[in-house]
Amino acid sequence: MGQVCAKRERDSDLTTSFGINSFLEMSRSASGGQQKMRIRPFMATIDEQYVTQTWDLLKRAIQEIQRKNNSGLSFEELYRNAYTMVLHKHGERLYNGLKDVIQDHMATVRNRIVESMNSGIFLDTVADSWNDHTVAMVMIRDILMYMDRIYVAQNTHVLPVYNLGLDAYRTEILRHNGIGDRLRDDLLELIKSDRKSNQINWHGIKNACDMLISLGIDSRLVYEEEFEKPLMKETSDYYRDVCKNWLSDENDACFYLAQVETAMHDEAARASRYLDKMTEAKILQVMDDVMVAEHINTIVYMPNGGVKFMLEHKKLEDLTRIFRIFKRIGDSDVVPTGGLKVLLKAVSEYLTETGTNIVKNEDLLKNPVSFVNELLQLKDYFSSLLTTAFSDDRDFKNRFQHDFESFLNSNRQSPEFVALYMDDMLRSGLKCVSDAEMDNKLDNVMILFRYLQEKDVFEKYFKQYLAKRLLLDKSCSDDVEKALLAKLKTECGCQFTQKLESMFRDKELWQTLSTSFREWKDAQPQKMNIDISLRVLTAGVWPTVSCSPIVLPPEISTAYEMFTKYYTEKHTGRKLTINTLLGNADVKATFYPPPKASGSNEENGPGPSNAVEKERKPEHKILQVTTHLMIILLQFNHRSRISCQQLMDELKIPEKELKRNLQSLALGKASQRILVRKNKGKDAIDLADEFAVNDNFQSKLTRVKVQLVTGKVETEPEIKETRQKVEDDRKLEVEAAIVRIMKARKRLNHNNLVTEVTQQLRHRFMPSPIIIKQRIETLIEREYLQRDENDQRAYQYIA
Repeated sequence: MGQVCAKRERDSDLTTSFGINSFLEMSRSASGGQQKMRIRPFMATIDEQYVTQTWDLLKRAIQEIQRKNNSGLSFEELYRNAYTMVLHKHGERLYNGLKDVIQDHMATVRNRIVESMNSGIFLDTVADSWNDHTVAMVMIRDILMYMDRIYVAQNTHVLPVYNLGLDAYRTEILRHNGIGDRLRDDLLELIKSDRKSNQINWHGIKNACDMLISLGIDSRLVYEEEFEKPLMKETSDYYRDVCKNWLSDENDACFYLAQVETAMHDEAARASRYLDKMTEAKILQVMDDVMVAEHINTIVYMPNGGVKFMLEHKKLEDLTRIFRIFKRIGDSDVVPTGGLKVLLKAVSEYLTETGTNIVKNEDLLKNPVSFVNELLQLKDYFSSLLTTAFSDDRDFKNRFQHDFESFLNSNRQSPEFVALYMDDMLRSGLKCVSDAEMDNKLDNVMILFRYLQEKDVFEKYFKQYLAKRLLLDKSCSDDVEKALLAKLKTECGCQFTQKLESMFRDKELWQTLSTSFREWKDAQPQKMNIDISLRVLTAGVWPTVSCSPIVLPPEISTAYEMFTKYYTEKHTGRKLTINTLLGNADVKATFYPPPKASGSNEENGPGPSNAVEKERKPEHKILQVTTHLMIILLQFNHRSRISCQQLMDELKIPEKELKRNLQSLALGKASQRILVRKNKGKDAIDLADEFAVNDNFQSKLTRVKVQLVTGKVETEPEIKETRQKVEDDRKLEVEAAIVRIMKARKRLNHNNLVTEVTQQLRHRFMPSPIIIKQRIETLIEREYLQRDENDQRAYQYIA
């Protein structure tokens, strides 16, 4: 009980100092449990005089705090007095009195600020007054904390103490006597001066912006209305004027965009230094609209300086910059599609124009390797742009692929040219490169192959060139050939490369067969006076051109008959048919030049000389020729002069093929002609022309390769013939696809059948709906399909 009394005395002392009486109540639970003690305030009434005295004390203290003369105040005592007034229901009087004191002080501060408006210390005066006011309001808030917790919390229509001070500053100072307008004008002038690279007091701008943000009281409204919106308008006007100078005739888009990016960088630095963090994005948006969006077409299509100029002159840095800037331009009324779509359209136009010029260039059409090289260089250039300047943007990547596919397939010879390029590359182009470089080259050309829509046309040519490489041993490496086949198989499936792989298997078999035949031949009593090697090809696998039988020379005929005997003994039930179009031979030739007249007689001095016959040694050469050229040349072992008509009658070589071979032998350079023609005035070979061996043939080489005069590129009739073969094959493929689909579906309407057929065949070619409809009608006639009795637009499969 002594402890309780002591506690009570301390409580009494405490409450007396607050002017409050209280008593201690002790209670025990009905069950006689633990005692509970609580202190209940005794609400004694205080008189008006005490309230007035307490308020006067608080008022003087608040005024001293506002005058920065608070060193002698007892904040504990002030807190107790405020606590007493609120506790005795005088919170409203305390709140209204505080409001009046703050307003009176704001009037004094306002007068001081107004006096400084005509001097150079206006911003400093505002900053000082704001700083003093916020410091004072923090102290006042601490003194009146109990009023904030009780009275303000119970009356939601009044502001907390600190916010009351902010509201008073905003109402009584910022929006009085033009102070806010002057503050805004000074801030905008300082920022304008900063944009012109003048030294300014940016701390003053930052303090003013922080003040405006605080005056919004949990809102940016004051900052936006008083400063941010005018700043946006001023920024728009300022940079709109600047752009007029930057877009003058003597400047190009590269210069303009460099200035724009520098200005944006500087503006972002200013915003982060002294503006609100949310203002930076808004001010950059204004600059995007004014400096880029409003002039976007001018920038892109600027003569001698726009996007086309950048692409032509490989301005990588400028292309990276324009992509970076245009990426910021979103959809708007000025630029409905967004900045990147405008840029992409311009880049696509340049790519399409450049690619179209390549595929229509007459000189390049005569040289398929250069044709494809130009396309690969264009592809490499835009691939590098995609990864460096355009950040691997998906839209740019898709558009580039679409454009390449469009202009590449606009030339119907593109599949042939790509196949020819691969042929040239596999013959000699990859001999001196590393495995990594080889793989990279193959990947590059596979990209062009991927763009081809008529892959079946490419396949036809590729098979022909592969057959020649294998048959004539012209491939640089079987490993490289197989690596390319693996890539084609990955791209198009095993069906695409099935026959190509079979050709390689045939090559392995004929190498074994050649060794076996040589051993068998050596064991025979009858010996051959020539060394012969034959390739046995599987019918239907090799894309060889059909060759009508020709009359073989006795030497060749004997060798062929011997091989046929060996092969039929080794393989029963197989039939051999000789094809001389793809063969080659080495022919030993001896030229006997006529005697040569000697020069002038030195003893007789200048003047007429005595002609002296000087014998020349025979020229021994090895001629590398095709099988047909060899057969023609062997005829001159028996006759000195033969006509074209005689050769055709005796050898049974087709007229077109014969003339092509004779042209290669007799119409080259004068010193390199193996045969001479009697009718020298004509360019074309005539059946009546007679030919003889050119004994004046000379060459520094021992082994002379005789090339056929026709180039690799097909002539127009040959192209039409190849196309017709492709179209015939396509009809069969379309029919096979229709039957496969209908066999699985049993019933299908016309539109769905066309869609599925197109989907199945698009990896080889794009079948037209007309062709599909024609093949459907053919299958109906052949009773593979029938029309549905209830729906004439639907078909049923007939099992």
